Amino acid sequence: MMAIESDKVTADVIEVSEYPLMAQRYQIYGVPKTVINESIELEGARPEAAMVGAVEAASRTAAS
Repeated sequence: MMAIESDKVTADVIEVSEYPLMAQRYQIYGVPKTVINESIELEGARPEAAMVGAVEAASRTAAS
């Protein structure tokens, strides 16, 4: 939803069974798994507020 609301956010949905090397690279053992800017990884469903907080934290890290 964040990618729909803001042009500053992009999102990709990937079926890991079709991309085993990507699953290995990101160590995906459960779904959903969210990787934000290669720096923050979240496994499992999260409330919207937690996702927004993680995106904000990643953007601060990227700006540093």
